[in-house]
Amino acid sequence: MPAVAAPARIDPIDRVAHALADGTRRRLLRLVRDGERAAGDLATEFPAISRPAVSQHLRVLETAGLVTIRPDGNRRLYRARAAGLEDVWRFIDEMWSVSLDRLKDAAEREAARTTTTIEETDAS
Repeated sequence: MPAVAAPARIDPIDRVAHALADGTRRRLLRLVRDGERAAGDLATEFPAISRPAVSQHLRVLETAGLVTIRPDGNRRLYRARAAGLEDVWRFIDEMWSVSLDRLKDAAEREAARTTTTIEETDAS
């Protein structure tokens, strides 16, 4: 019998990107950004979607580390977890800081070239 390969570890950024790719999940995240909300309360915000579907969206957000869940009796309270975006922010910062450094270098070279040209014109 062939060996079954272990599932590959999913990069946390991929989980966050997947979670945020869906408009319903982004809306859910906004709804819990400033405080805890019960799953049932959140489901009422989406009348066109079944409660189990809303629960599945919340589960995706929780798996991605974007929300925390606090049991309260028979309710589950959800709250946004900003720390879940840290890897994404680091990635974006890494991508943009290189580009911004290049832009700064180009601007400084252009400023130096312009200054040299002005000085040469003034000297003539």
